[in-house]
Amino acid sequence: MNASASSAPSPSPSPSPLSPSVPSGPSGPSGVAAVLDPPGGRRAVAVWSIGVAVYFVAVIFRTSLGVAGLEAADRFHVNASALSTFSLLQLLVYAGMQVPVGLMVDRLGTKRVLTLGAVLFTAGQIGFALSPTYAMALAARALLGCGDAMTFISVLRLGTRWFPARRGALMAQLAGLVGMAGNLVSTLVLAPVLHGAGWVPAFAGSAVAGLLVLVPLTLFLRDHPEGHALPPAPAGGGGFVRRQIRDSWREPGTRLGLWVHFTTQFPAMVFLLLWGMPFLVEAQGLDRTAAAGLLTLIVAANMGWGLVYGQVIGRRPAARLPLALGTVAVTALLWASVLLYPGEHAPMWLLATLCVVLGTCGPASMIGFDFARPANPAQRQGTASGITNMGGFLASMTTLLSVGVLLDATGDDYRIAFSSVFVVELLGLTQILRLRGKALARERERLTPAAAAPAAV
Repeated sequence: MNASASSAPSPSPSPSPLSPSVPSGPSGPSGVAAVLDPPGGRRAVAVWSIGVAVYFVAVIFRTSLGVAGLEAADRFHVNASALSTFSLLQLLVYAGMQVPVGLMVDRLGTKRVLTLGAVLFTAGQIGFALSPTYAMALAARALLGCGDAMTFISVLRLGTRWFPARRGALMAQLAGLVGMAGNLVSTLVLAPVLHGAGWVPAFAGSAVAGLLVLVPLTLFLRDHPEGHALPPAPAGGGGFVRRQIRDSWREPGTRLGLWVHFTTQFPAMVFLLLWGMPFLVEAQGLDRTAAAGLLTLIVAANMGWGLVYGQVIGRRPAARLPLALGTVAVTALLWASVLLYPGEHAPMWLLATLCVVLGTCGPASMIGFDFARPANPAQRQGTASGITNMGGFLASMTTLLSVGVLLDATGDDYRIAFSSVFVVELLGLTQILRLRGKALARERERLTPAAAAPAAV
C-alpha cells in the first residue's frame, strides 16, 4: 500500500480472490511496498483499448494464412506438408517466446514490449506479402509470430495495472473476445480482398493496420495510472531472470494455471488452425461452404461464451475450477459423440453442437490466468502469465503433430487420428486434479493475511 497521510493506520481494502497476492515488508512481509488497487474508469478503458487494438491487429495477421492456404501453396509451389509448416513454426515461435516476453514485460514495462511487438508483426506481415520464396516466407512468419507473442501478455498486464482486481477475469475475457473478432476479420474482410485484388495488395494492404495502431500506442499508452507505479525491478541480469522464473514456478497457482490453459485451449485451436476443414470435408462429407460456416460458428460461439465466463468468474471466483473441468468434460463428450457416431457421417446438428462447445475452449483457457494472477505479486505478473500461456500452445503443437502422424499411419482414419485429443486432455486433467488442492489452499493463505494487514504509515 502507499503510505497513508494519516498518522493512524487504516485497514486496507479486502482483496478479491482473483487479485495479485500482496507482498509484505514495511508494508507487507517481503519488503516490497504493496500497490493500491487501480481505480479503473474512463482513462483506464481508453488506455486498455489501445493495447487491445494492437492485439486485435496481431490476431488478424496471425490468422491471415488460414484464408490463404491454397493461394500460398500456388505462390510458393509447396505441398500440404510444407504448407502446414507455416502454422507449426508460428506456434513454435509463439510458445517459445512466452516466458521471455513475460520477463520483458516485468523488466521493461508494457509499452516498450507492446511497441516492439507491433513493429515486429507488422514487418513480418509486410515480409510475407513480398516474399518471393518459401524460405523467406517462413522467416517472415517466424518474425510475425515473435511480434504476436508480445501482445497478449502485455494486454493482460495492462488489465491488471489499470483496473481493480475484481475486474481482472472480465477484462481478460474481453481481450480474448477482441482477439476472436480479429479472426473474423481475416475470414470476412481479408479473404475477399485476397481473392479479388491478389496476394501482395491483400497482405501488404493489411499491414497498414499495424502502422496505424503504432501511432496511439507510442503517443498515448501508459503502463499504469499516475501514483500506481511498481518499485523498479532489481538489477542482476541473469539473477533476475532465474529469480522471476523460479519464484513464479514455485507457486502452485502458476502451475495450475498452465495446466488449465493446456487442457482447455487446444481442441478448438487445432480445429481452427489446421485440421477442422479437412475433417469436415473429407471425413464428414461437407462442402467447403458448409465447413467454413461451422468454423465461423466456433469463432462466434467463442465470443459469446467469453462474455458469459467473464461475468460468472468475476462474480463467483469459486466457479473457476468447475467451469474449467466442465468445459473439458463436455468437450470430450461431444468429440466422442461425433467420432463414435454410427454410420459414415455425423448429422449436421451434432457437428454444429460440437462447434458451439468448441467455442467454450478459448474462454475456459483464460481461467488459467485467473489462477496464476492471485498466486503472484504485481512484479511477477508478466512472467507468470507467460508460463501459463505456454500451456495451450504446447498442447496444440503436440496434437497438431499427433493428428498428422496418425492420419499418415492409418490411411486418413480421422476417428483414430482425433483420438489423440483424449490422450492430451487426460494428461492435462490429471495435472489439474493433482494441483488444485495445493493451489487453492495457497491462495487462501496468501489472501487472508493480506486482507487483515493494516496499511503502512
